Amino acid sequence: MVKDLRIKTGAGMMDCKEALAAAEGDFEKAVDYLRKKGMSAATKRSSKAAKDGAVASYIHMGGKIGVLVELNCETDFVAKTEDFQALAKDLAMHVAASNPLYVRADDIPAPALEREKEIYRSQLVEEKKPEKIWDKIIEGKLKKYYEEVCLMNQKFIKNTDITVDTLVGNMIAKTGENIVVRRFARFQLGEEMK
Repeated sequence: MVKDLRIKTGAGMMDCKEALAAAEGDFEKAVDYLRKKGMSAATKRSSKAAKDGAVASYIHMGGKIGVLVELNCETDFVAKTEDFQALAKDLAMHVAASNPLYVRADDIPAPALEREKEIYRSQLVEEKKPEKIWDKIIEGKLKKYYEEVCLMNQKFIKNTDITVDTLVGNMIAKTGENIVVRRFARFQLGEEMK
């Protein structure tokens, strides 16, 4: 259980033991305990600059789709590990298969997000849904939208039980370093430029 908690939160072993003891063995309460104390690795490590890393490439379908992904970490030691290189390659393959538009939800331009919300409002008017529940419905629709267009929110193609964000979080826990998907570029033969 300590190992699972470490993987999920990235916190240290002693912190996880303390959290499980405080939560009387309840896994979810232990996660909450660690989050309240700010002990998750991503929280601790996010203040450290991730300036090293790798650019991974992937060519798919006989050269018809190509992807570049920039994955950053703190040190060249981690950047050169097989696990880090494999993660970068897996992310490039994922981008080729899933075609996200943005790395994370924060990257979506405000006008594009507002346009989505306007579409949802129009649908709700059309469906004659009560206005008092619009916010909740729109929030749910936006969550699904993020899962479609944001890399970090998507289910990982090799293991749909986890998101890409969780996959990267697991690597943060394993390496003890801040790891960030900085950007990606996806090219498809015959696709028009925007």
